Amino acid sequence: MFLAKALLFGRLELLLRCGIKPACHKKTPNHLEAFMSAAPLAESCSNALLEALLPAEAYRQAVDQADLAISITDPKARILFANEAFSRVTGYGVQEIIGQNESVLSNSSTPDPLYQTMWGELAAQRPWSGRLLNRRKNGEVYLAEVSITPVIDANGKTTHFLGMHRDVTELHRLERVVSNQKQLIETVIDAAPVAFALLDPSGRVILDNQEYKKLVTDLRVKEPAHHLLDSLVPIWRQALATHPDDCTFVSRESRVDRQAGRARWLSVTSSRIDIHNDCAGSYFCANGQPGLLLVIADITGLRDEQERTRGAVLQAGLAEEERTAAIREGLSAAIFRLEEPMNVMASAVNLLQRRDPAAADVLQQALSASRDHLEALRQVIPASPQEILVSVNLNEILRDVLEVSTRRLLAAGIVVDWQPVPMLPAMPGRPFQLRMLFKALVDNAIEAMNIKGWKRRELVLSSEVKNGCILISVVDSGPGIPDQWRYKAFEPFFTAKGGSGRHLGTGLSRAQQVVADHGGMIDLEESPSGGCAVLVEFRVDGDPI
Repeated sequence: MFLAKALLFGRLELLLRCGIKPACHKKTPNHLEAFMSAAPLAESCSNALLEALLPAEAYRQAVDQADLAISITDPKARILFANEAFSRVTGYGVQEIIGQNESVLSNSSTPDPLYQTMWGELAAQRPWSGRLLNRRKNGEVYLAEVSITPVIDANGKTTHFLGMHRDVTELHRLERVVSNQKQLIETVIDAAPVAFALLDPSGRVILDNQEYKKLVTDLRVKEPAHHLLDSLVPIWRQALATHPDDCTFVSRESRVDRQAGRARWLSVTSSRIDIHNDCAGSYFCANGQPGLLLVIADITGLRDEQERTRGAVLQAGLAEEERTAAIREGLSAAIFRLEEPMNVMASAVNLLQRRDPAAADVLQQALSASRDHLEALRQVIPASPQEILVSVNLNEILRDVLEVSTRRLLAAGIVVDWQPVPMLPAMPGRPFQLRMLFKALVDNAIEAMNIKGWKRRELVLSSEVKNGCILISVVDSGPGIPDQWRYKAFEPFFTAKGGSGRHLGTGLSRAQQVVADHGGMIDLEESPSGGCAVLVEFRVDGDPI
């Protein structure tokens, strides 16, 4: 109600200033109708008042001095008015262009359908905007961004056309330059033999190339960039927004193991790049937000060559260590077996001391000489290799074992199902001992299935991460493990060769010792196929379980 009254009194004040006396002096109970009946007069008075405040000459000067080319034509496009900017753009003098048709500016290279669309819109009394190729007075062609608006009178008839246009030739050239550069950069990036991925401050991939898309398919992960950063810089998600420089590095290598196919080796370089916001509110902000540019190169071929050389050396080293371990185990077993009768002899000496001291002395001398010989034999036992703790990837260790054991696996007709987790965190360990550990487990599995007439020969190796621990399983489809042997298998010098036909093999005592040295656990279970499943578990941080 207050607003209505304010509008009414505003109209009344306007009428009085214009010298119009409203009909509210009549006796009527409805003052609103009286004021509203004077509305048309008020509007005409308002126009008159605006003309008094802003004279027509000001309109003319504003239009004439505007930096935008403006022209007014009749319905047949004959020019009735043109401002100075129009003259500067077209090259025609103001008096020279008056009376001519706008088509004098047209260039023949503009497509006819474009003109048809334009006149169709104007005929429907709708504004039209677009770009036309125009020609200046000197014959020079330029690109004009044109806006034409129909001027309609009170009877709904189009009386004039108001045209405004500006020369956007240079803008068009710059747009084409930017477009060509963008297309060239995209072509070069897509043709590059390396993968590119640009991450915004939130870690979202906003730009990539074809090689990166191939990685998505090949590695079977949604964002390879995230997986690589997780393995190389685990804190990158938290550091990107606050300390982006902590996420930068040069040529770090990452190994990605796949269930189907060989492992991929990728060399990754991460660089910081400032990404500027494209919203209007950041116009005066000079600083951009930090992003990461990842350059990912596939170095699998190079690493394969290195791995083949390293594999040959590793195979020779493992073979030598196996021979040494066999000698060490054989001598230890001999000493262990010889100590049993010597202990019996020592008991006999104690008994003979009372009955026949002379015979007891002779036997004691023989016993002492035997112990000296055993000690000398113990001294020649080869020492176990000494290693320092380093950061190791168990997927890589298992790959090495499979490479070394390939010939035996093929000879035995065993099918290997390799199921590694794509990104396995590193753990502190002794690489050589760990290779010996898993090779012993694989060798036992091969011997368990390499039985005449045994048809199903499958070996499954898998790795996974669970609750801060790395779990490795070696599962065979052999005859399995009897319950009474489940724990005896870890006893020193235990073997089932030539026994009941259900094989466990030797070496599990050494395997258990390696696992214990790394603070892990090892256990034997029956596999779903009825074979033997060896489960090995280590903590990622290396602490004992």
